[in-house]
Amino acid sequence: MRLKAVEMGTGEADTLVLLHGLFGQAQNFTSVQKVLAGSRKVVALDLRNHGNSPHATGMSYPAMAEDVAETLQALGTGPVALLGHSMGGKVAMTLALARPALVSRLVVADIAPVDYPPAFRPYAEAMLALELRSGLDRRQADAALAGAIPNAGVRGFLLQNLRFGEPAPSWRNGLAEIAAAMPEIEAAPGFPPDARYEGPTLVLSGEHSDYVRPEHRPVFRAHFPAARFGTVKGAGHWLHAEKPDGFVAALTAFLG
Repeated sequence: MRLKAVEMGTGEADTLVLLHGLFGQAQNFTSVQKVLAGSRKVVALDLRNHGNSPHATGMSYPAMAEDVAETLQALGTGPVALLGHSMGGKVAMTLALARPALVSRLVVADIAPVDYPPAFRPYAEAMLALELRSGLDRRQADAALAGAIPNAGVRGFLLQNLRFGEPAPSWRNGLAEIAAAMPEIEAAPGFPPDARYEGPTLVLSGEHSDYVRPEHRPVFRAHFPAARFGTVKGAGHWLHAEKPDGFVAALTAFLG
């Protein structure tokens, strides 16, 4: 599947490709992308069932990684520096292990290659339950989601996926497909035991996030022997949105 790509910048350095997390989209990286595009080409992708990319059943990490590979081939990028956040980080790791020649450097942002609890399923259920009636506006949609999703910032993030207009609003993303694929998304990517990516790898975590823990480091090192670990001070899980300056500084130092 060829994915929707948002391209910015030019330069001699390897193209940087950005992969968002669950319920996200390429535009989540816009401010960071603009800064990084000052010295290189930066491409943000909408993963399948997200943003403006096609919808499809199934969201296994090998399938999503192959989507990225097909898109990079179509764009003619050559080897890329690949960054993935959260779900996108699992996709990025899967691609680096399966097609290492496509990835010159790897950045994994606040995720580990392990199983995670079903914390996002209530979001999908609340979004599916929202009555998409004619005349529904953003304020009303936000209020309708508040009971199931108390955090206003999370609601705002999720509502970026809702298109308002007549005859009625609609979800831009493949919400039903995402909800059905939650067990695949939450699971560890399932790397082959002997799979290795030898290239430079940065595992970047938010200081206040618990997604990447000390006990995960042996799992990283088993498959990414060159991995090093960094922290964005003051950030939680959405580190690129919460602390963009610290995120860009860490990324720039690693990319060179």
